Amino acid sequence: MSRDITEMETMDRPREKLMRYGPGRLSDAELLAVLLRTGTRDRGVLALSGDLLRRFRGAALADAGFSELKVRSGIGQAKACGVIAAFELGRRFIAGKKASIYLKPRDVWEELRDIRENKKEHFVAFYLDTRNQEIKRDIVSIGTLNYNLVHPREVFEPAVRNLAAGIIVAHNHPSGCLEPSDEDLSLNRRLVQAGKLLGIELLDHVIVTKDAYSSFKQRNLM
Repeated sequence: MSRDITEMETMDRPREKLMRYGPGRLSDAELLAVLLRTGTRDRGVLALSGDLLRRFRGAALADAGFSELKVRSGIGQAKACGVIAAFELGRRFIAGKKASIYLKPRDVWEELRDIRENKKEHFVAFYLDTRNQEIKRDIVSIGTLNYNLVHPREVFEPAVRNLAAGIIVAHNHPSGCLEPSDEDLSLNRRLVQAGKLLGIELLDHVIVTKDAYSSFKQRNLM
């Protein structure tokens, strides 16, 4: 008799693996197994997931209809509905997501209209995937007129949690000066070192003002 997810060894369970490591560490078959939950009398849930992925190659599974899924052995009404609903929900979220890609310091400057003229320093981190597309943007810290206390762990903890491949950090200078302060340079060195230890590259550090920007990378300060 086949094993369902609840009968697998703890470290082999796709749900346990997802909770422990996040969805990025699961294979396509494991992610699909989480949706299907159980296999059949003669096939485990991972085998059933693999069979579906082989049958519907590429993006075909995302577009499969109810009748197409139902003809597969082991895919009943509930499983078919779950798969269709999951892909539809994903499509709706992707359609509404802004696919910002950051390749140049100017991209960062244009995105930071909300802090460029602020009277207090705001330190912002952009968490990016392998294509430099935004996963998440955070205001890490808000400081004073000319000072902002930031610790590397506050920058990299969300990066680890969101499986970011790289980070761009930025902060505004209310004074309008684009020159990095000694504190800026010191923080940048610590961020670069932390990124190397964690395997998450600090791609750039950008200072922004109302009308201009300055890139640590372009100034060879990385």
